[in-house]
Amino acid sequence: MPLDEAYCRRTVQLDGQLCVQDAEASPDISEQAVEAFGLGSYIGCKLTVDDDVYGTVCFADPEPRERPFSEAEELFVELVARLAGRAIERWAYEREQAERTAQIATEKRRFEGIAENSFDVLYRIDTDGELTYVSDAIQRVLGYEPDELVGDSFATLVSDDTTPAAMDAFARLLDGETVQGLEIAFTHRDGHQVSMEVNATPITDDDAVTAVQGVARDITGRKAREPELRLRTRAMDVAEVPITMADATAPDNPIVYVNDAFEAVTGYSTDQILGNNCRMLQGPGTDPEAVATIREGIDANRPMTVQLLNYRRDGTPFWNRVTVTPIEDESGTVTHYLGFQQDVTEQQRITRVVELLNRVLRHNLRNELTVIEGYTDFIDDPPEGMDIQAKIRRPLRRLVSLSERARELENIAKTARDPDRIDPTDLLSGVADRHREGTTVDVSVDTGRDICAGTELETAIGELVTNAVAHDPDDHTTVSLSARDEGKWVVVTVADDGPGIPPMEVAVVEAGQETPLEHGKGLGLWLVNWVVTQYGGSFQLSAEDGTIATLRLPAVADDQSVADAARRPTALLR
Repeated sequence: MPLDEAYCRRTVQLDGQLCVQDAEASPDISEQAVEAFGLGSYIGCKLTVDDDVYGTVCFADPEPRERPFSEAEELFVELVARLAGRAIERWAYEREQAERTAQIATEKRRFEGIAENSFDVLYRIDTDGELTYVSDAIQRVLGYEPDELVGDSFATLVSDDTTPAAMDAFARLLDGETVQGLEIAFTHRDGHQVSMEVNATPITDDDAVTAVQGVARDITGRKAREPELRLRTRAMDVAEVPITMADATAPDNPIVYVNDAFEAVTGYSTDQILGNNCRMLQGPGTDPEAVATIREGIDANRPMTVQLLNYRRDGTPFWNRVTVTPIEDESGTVTHYLGFQQDVTEQQRITRVVELLNRVLRHNLRNELTVIEGYTDFIDDPPEGMDIQAKIRRPLRRLVSLSERARELENIAKTARDPDRIDPTDLLSGVADRHREGTTVDVSVDTGRDICAGTELETAIGELVTNAVAHDPDDHTTVSLSARDEGKWVVVTVADDGPGIPPMEVAVVEAGQETPLEHGKGLGLWLVNWVVTQYGGSFQLSAEDGTIATLRLPAVADDQSVADAARRPTALLR
């Protein structure tokens, strides 16, 4: 019932007894309680169990009392409450002990079941080093029945070579330390050696070590395979092909292994890669369909190979041919994904240039031949004042010029990259000296480092100066050549005061490709783009207040070798 409706409401608030001679006249008993129970007199004391209020012990009568309760009566009620509280405490304790005993028995049966069926050896050793318990697995591992070993020293089973390590570990256990992953050699009943990995913990009572318990696992087979495994791991470590291994059993398939080649290609260190997903290599130019293909293969647990645009740690793009193969354990469950990455940037670059040249030459050849064909109708009867030969020569000269530019780009594309140390002052001054006739060329160098690139870089910068002059309708053009530091890069800028390069040409460079509607005149810009990205740099154009070409190239310091500064080619993107 609600406490407010009971005579005991006040009782649980007092430290002593509540004594009521006449309930209707008592301020401690509510009118609601009198109406509910009709009791005229009452005496009660609160009942406590483990210092918490459990309830009340009370006596009542329908009639009021003529005289107050005596001290003996009050003590009697208090004594009953105390005896009841202690009885309840004892009953609760006994029930808790019974439950705990039952739980211990259950745990013991469970432990015994685990021990009997475990492939690992479970054991307990007293402080004298004698075995007090050993599981049935010992018979399979060392050939002994468990009962044969109980009471013997564990040291008699340890081979001489590892006895010092075993005794040192036992001493540390008696000092309260835990031992994990200790490899100990034991002697089988028939005399051969068995390698076991031992884990052990001390058992304590009042902070004193009373025994040692643990588990030992037979690793003889694993030890025998270790040389082969080390050889395979070493082969993967030194392989020139980037290799990764991802955990198929963990969320998001984190990478658990990478080799040195992966670090070299991507620029990420092992610490930055482990625990992450290969999505960290994706960027704005990565094809979502290629990524979806990888995901579908992983979900279906089948091997797949895709080619996609990835990004190195410094943000430079490269073409990556990725092969992912699921690895199964003995039960057929896929536990890992083995990944092979191949940097195919150079092959892709050649493919892009060949496609470009075929497209541009085919397009311009068709256009110019159409023009020539149109003029052939007037060869026999030219209109008055028309120089038919001149009209035909002009498209022919344009075709010859285009062919020469295409050949130049093709030759540079076929030339093997040969990074070297290039002095920015000598480079820009040399370009300026060859273009100063009718043109003002200013040179500004604000770096003490050299550029890591090939000698064809001079041809590329000269192409930019030639373009600046060709696009300026004025008789005199001013071109500024500059070089400055920017982190690990040297930034070369070619700026002119002309009308600015056509937006179509800028778009071609920015997109890194030539679309059907943008067959350009920009083979020279493609040449520049090829050279700069060949050495791991980037090329950008802007056409505001003239043309500004920005070449971002690897820097090489005085105390740095060219090999250390050299970067891999990047994809033909800005």
